[in-house]
Amino acid sequence: MPRPALQSYGWYGICVRVSEPSLLLLIPAHNEEHRIEQVLRSYAQYLRQQYTGQLTIVVVLNGCTDNTLGVVERVATEFPCISYLNFPEPIGKGGALIEGLKLAGTTDLIGYVDADGATPPHAFLDLVRHIGQADCVIASRWLPGAIIRQAQSRKRRFASRVFHLIVQLLFWMNIRDTQCGAKVMRREAVQKIHPSLCIADMAFDINLLYSLKRAGFRVLELPTEWNDIAGSKVVLARTSLTMLLSVIRLRLIYSPFYRWLRPLRPLETWLYRKLRAPQPLPQREPGQTPDEPASNEAKK
Repeated sequence: MPRPALQSYGWYGICVRVSEPSLLLLIPAHNEEHRIEQVLRSYAQYLRQQYTGQLTIVVVLNGCTDNTLGVVERVATEFPCISYLNFPEPIGKGGALIEGLKLAGTTDLIGYVDADGATPPHAFLDLVRHIGQADCVIASRWLPGAIIRQAQSRKRRFASRVFHLIVQLLFWMNIRDTQCGAKVMRREAVQKIHPSLCIADMAFDINLLYSLKRAGFRVLELPTEWNDIAGSKVVLARTSLTMLLSVIRLRLIYSPFYRWLRPLRPLETWLYRKLRAPQPLPQREPGQTPDEPASNEAKK
């Protein structure tokens, strides 16, 4: 992996020798004005101290109707490594990540974490430290050695395990935790599979991991430290139904029967609308270069 010899780094513009790949961290955010500031500060401060490579943190704002944008702008004035993409209309968590991953060509490594701070900065950096062993490293709450500071409610744990069983039956990926919101990938892997990313809701991770597996990339799963943060905006029943619809759709895309189901697309569109979920995006041809993020507002 090519690495720049020198990089301006730190508050005083001092040039120091870079010993690690450049890293771009995506944080998708929807109405996170009360939590995003602490998350941004903790990640920017910790990674600036512990990571010697060039660091960029990009918040992808997804249909925010509160003051998340204002908070991000204020924090960005203190930390030059922070920037944002703003999508005024809701595009879903998956849609936000698909847009953010279009920036993969600007960095060596690209990863993402949730905006609630469930994954602490040192746990994310642990994934980055292991990228030499794989093309994608993901955090797992279900492997031995994982540290769960605050567990999910029983309902959410039950829904999570049922969803995991369905995913295993449909895709056979041998991954214990597809949904933990902390992952890091090599640039080459993201650019290769980006055309196949189409799931805009919270089942996006299945789309990402299955695309990586199909393309022959190695995925390494590591036990992580995780904390269930209060204030989730997820409506469990509706989100679960949406994710179920999306993984079934994804499985059918890679089946010989998909072309026969095209007349049912109006029904699919109606179901997503009834669930108030983001519509799946059209897939591009393999090898097609991703467009620039289509944000109406961006702070570089």
